[in-house]
Amino acid sequence: QVQLVESEGGLVQAGGSLRLSCAASGRTVSVSVVGWFRQAPGKEREFVSAITWGGSNTLYADSVKGRFTISKDNAKNTVNLQMNSLKPEDTAVYYCAAGTRLRTIPAAYTYWGQGTPVTVSS
Repeated sequence: QVQLVESEGGLVQAGGSLRLSCAASGRTVSVSVVGWFRQAPGKEREFVSAITWGGSNTLYADSVKGRFTISKDNAKNTVNLQMNSLKPEDTAVYYCAAGTRLRTIPAAYTYWGQGTPVTVSS
């Protein structure tokens, strides 16, 4: 089993920045990809970004390219999501997920965190 714990989200004004962290523990050797998804009220969960532990390959949704940056700290088993130039449409609950394939679909990820809310005010 792998446990994922997201850092606290928060409220930020449009144009501002926020950094989320995902701390992984447990049998982390069984996963090779960590991703971020988000789900806004009344909408389906959507892919945001993902990164591989070993090769540092990354993937971004078009809606966040150039604004969000994903990074990892292997020593701390942590994946960070730096979110800049935030927009009201970025408001959602953000989830950290872990799996073995660099994919954009939720079904490709086996382990999930509890989620953390991010609200961007206009």
